[in-house]
Amino acid sequence: MTGPTGRPGKEGAGDRRPAESATDRDRPEKRRGMERLADLLPQTAREFGLEDQLEQARAAAAWSEVVAERVPAAVGACRLVGLSHGTATIEADQPIVAQEIRLRSLELLAALRSAARVPVRQLRVVARHV
Repeated sequence: MTGPTGRPGKEGAGDRRPAESATDRDRPEKRRGMERLADLLPQTAREFGLEDQLEQARAAAAWSEVVAERVPAAVGACRLVGLSHGTATIEADQPIVAQEIRLRSLELLAALRSAARVPVRQLRVVARHV
């Protein structure tokens, strides 16, 4: 006797799928609607205890935008490397860039607060030692 595959053996031995009942076929699949990743990320970060890292990543992205808009010459030469207790630590590649950031710190701080929507009270600017 040949099975459903055409090979000798017990009938149905090669078919490992569970039998589908008539009620399973008639029941529509329950599908969740599409959700935006940006809507899911905060909740997921909270569940995994990653809220601080998410906040820092948002602040770093906002800092890049603020610098591009307000100090284009410093783009790529400075970055937000830390966010702790209301202080954003900015690392600059060269002392001249660090000085420019310090001179414009009030303007940049206000723009960062607005863009990142995180409670940043001050900027700490450090020059990277190369």
